[in-house]
Amino acid sequence: MSSLYRELPVGAQVAYSEVYEAARHADLHRSVASLTGSFQSKTIKGRRYWYFAYRDALDGKVRQIYVGPESGQLEALKSRAAESPETGISRMSAAALAHGCAGIARKHFRIIRQIGDAGFFQAGGLLVGSHAFVALGNLFGVDWLQSTHTLDIDFAHAGRGNIAVALPADVDVDVRSAIESLEMGFLPSLGFGGTPSGSYVSSMEPDLRLDFLTTYGRDGSVASAPNLKVSLQPLKFLDFLIEQPAQTALLSDQGAVVVNVPDPARFALHKMIVAGERPVGERLKANKDLGQAAAVIECMLDQGDADRLQEMLDEIETRGPGWRSRFGKGMKRLAAQQPGISGRFSAEVVDRS
Repeated sequence: MSSLYRELPVGAQVAYSEVYEAARHADLHRSVASLTGSFQSKTIKGRRYWYFAYRDALDGKVRQIYVGPESGQLEALKSRAAESPETGISRMSAAALAHGCAGIARKHFRIIRQIGDAGFFQAGGLLVGSHAFVALGNLFGVDWLQSTHTLDIDFAHAGRGNIAVALPADVDVDVRSAIESLEMGFLPSLGFGGTPSGSYVSSMEPDLRLDFLTTYGRDGSVASAPNLKVSLQPLKFLDFLIEQPAQTALLSDQGAVVVNVPDPARFALHKMIVAGERPVGERLKANKDLGQAAAVIECMLDQGDADRLQEMLDEIETRGPGWRSRFGKGMKRLAAQQPGISGRFSAEVVDRS
């Protein structure tokens, strides 16, 4: 069975680690150096997450900026938050790319960095979809052997009041102005009745699309997010995807941007659920979902993370028959598309649940 990835050389993994830490330090310094506050943590589903809490000078309310999941590197960064960050991140990123790390198109990097600089990720936003898949490859220290080309950039936010998600939702961020400042012709895509749809399409490049997603409510209607200044399109099963997020960096020869991405196990199993939900007319999209799921599953099994996959599968089991049915359909499609990886996944994870 041929693998769906290749392991990056040690030099590439070291280069990625260095540029990620430098970008994270710069990001943290830019966010908190001018604020008076303190680092605080929350434990959610057994994992600890760190925030910087400060009092808003305008309304006196306490706000939280998301810093990231607990790690040894984060502890060191917290102590250095007020120090001036390293320069030359673009040079470091270019070096990581030269060693074999994956980057994204300049145009897409510019968009994601602009939205990131506006504070979207510190305010609870995630990057999902194919760009998150690219970022997970660098996080794992591997190079995916399938195409990651996409014209969509998918963002997600839980909205206010979702306590199951580690990310804060009380920081005001003007995402709409950030999009407009790109001057790339992005206009809101309207839904039925002329209402906002949660998407932006470029008038200069109609295939280039930004989607802002959120968890599915009772009526499935588009949600207004006043604190983000954009509308959010509800998506089924997104609540499972965005819990317990990971943090990584997207690379370009123009620099690096720190982003929140889904937990890898949640990413893979969510792709299988979505593939099981897709109709026959979306077979190409389903195949892409399954290809990404298979690659992440294979990598996690090879790296000894079967227990994490099993933990997420157990959670799906508790979510009801609809979830189990869609996951079962996804498993059948995975077996047809990637029988070797499907067999390993069944033997090492599914049959143990």
